[in-house]
Amino acid sequence: MITLHTWTTPNGFKASIALEELGLPYKVNPINIGADDQFKPEFLKISPNNKIPAIVDDETGISVFETGAILVYLAEKTGKLLPASGEARYKVLEWLNWQMGGLGPMLGQLGHFTVFAPEQVPYAQNRYKTEAIRLLKVLKTQLSKHPYVAGEDYSIADIAIYPWINTLRTFYKQEALLEATPHINAWFAKVGERPAVQKGMTIGKEAR
Repeated sequence: MITLHTWTTPNGFKASIALEELGLPYKVNPINIGADDQFKPEFLKISPNNKIPAIVDDETGISVFETGAILVYLAEKTGKLLPASGEARYKVLEWLNWQMGGLGPMLGQLGHFTVFAPEQVPYAQNRYKTEAIRLLKVLKTQLSKHPYVAGEDYSIADIAIYPWINTLRTFYKQEALLEATPHINAWFAKVGERPAVQKGMTIGKEAR
């Protein structure tokens, strides 16, 4: 059994989608970030960066925080969604790290300054919108050549990216940025039809 410490954010949904896709048994421990649960000592023991999600694998005794590490751990545990070796493996890891270091942080900042900021900061909004557009162009180009983000097969790279595109479209209300990206929209629709993705995107909502 794996314990998933999570909340309803794009990063949280990455882990729950992966667990559903891989068919691993898990239980959910909601970490209400609005109530500062992420700063409680018991959570900091497994996630010292006070960010969700984190997992604890009862079978191995291993705890993992940071979504990139979680996705790799789960994929390697099951031998699925990440090739074991060779070029295909590194393509998945490339795009996983692209999401971790680029798409996620930049869309997060765009969302912060357009949704959460107590005052309008045009410079910040323009900066992160411009970078979001650039990153989406990179993704559009890749998906114009391949059915999935890292190539011909669905992988943890797709799982990492999907919740952030969903949040951009919905909560951040920036769907206009995707109007000229038919390849992204087709990929988004295809991934969103997967039952495990649909289920994973609901995990944690019952606690809100």
